[in-house]
Amino acid sequence: MGDLDLAALRAFVAVADFGHFGEAAAELGITQQAVSRRIAKLEAGFGTVLLTRLRSGTTLSKEGAAFLPYARNLLTVADQTAEMLRGKRLPLRVDVLDTRVASTDLVRGFHRTAPDLALEITTSTGLRAARETLKAGTVDAALARVVGSLDQDGITSIPACLEAAEVMVNTRHPLAKMPSIPMRELSGRQIWMPGNIPGSEWADFHDRLGDEFGLHIDTSGPNFGWEDFVHRFGESGDIVGIVGEQCRLPAHPHVVRIPITRPRPCYLWSLLWHRRRPHSALPQLISYVRRTYQPPRREDVWLPAADWAQVERNVITTA
Repeated sequence: MGDLDLAALRAFVAVADFGHFGEAAAELGITQQAVSRRIAKLEAGFGTVLLTRLRSGTTLSKEGAAFLPYARNLLTVADQTAEMLRGKRLPLRVDVLDTRVASTDLVRGFHRTAPDLALEITTSTGLRAARETLKAGTVDAALARVVGSLDQDGITSIPACLEAAEVMVNTRHPLAKMPSIPMRELSGRQIWMPGNIPGSEWADFHDRLGDEFGLHIDTSGPNFGWEDFVHRFGESGDIVGIVGEQCRLPAHPHVVRIPITRPRPCYLWSLLWHRRRPHSALPQLISYVRRTYQPPRREDVWLPAADWAQVERNVITTA
């Protein structure tokens, strides 16, 4: 057995992740034949079969499944070594939707546990942008609500935190006098949300919330940002909004935020990362998220059905 070929290891890990030689080749930017040659070289060197080819795709053999975590670790060390030799101790780059929302609070809490870690926060347009930047390697992790499958992009996700919804109104609004508001009280009301971009994961969340509780989501704009959003509520005694409990909005003397009674609608933020581009500090962030995440109880919160499915998959995975 000679020295391990890192290119062959990358090909093996890519095929293991995608289950297809063609998709692995596209991910690595080489031909399918080149992937096959590298895998064949690796298997010949070990004298064993690592991958089982089936008509429907490719699966790991018993030996391949045992070898996979070691292969990932070797590639991680190799990448870290190359990074060190180039003199590039890059910061852990984490993408968030907005620096005012709960996902940024989570990253802030993580940094308190690792104050010496170089950390860089970027903001984008949410899940759609994060899928591309994670694949390109321009960010190391992202926090977003997951809609649909990410497996085909080589992206893994775990639930990270829940952000409960609150009602926001002017102090003159009749709802302002209530210490808390049941969702049935909002049925039939118009909820103004000019920042709900069509096709975004947060617009999808509020559409499902509206369908469930009979709300009319008004996305008319334009959206001039958080300061203008709050100012509009300060001027009008009629409009009703829904915001995240941890959202850091500008203070206004004529605007109040009121909690919603159980079951409280909650927004599920997930941590996303690319399986083949792990930063050396990423395991620390993943470990922090796993420690601090509190799974919800159905009697306490309302989530869209797809979000509940993610919660339950995570329980099964970590059991």
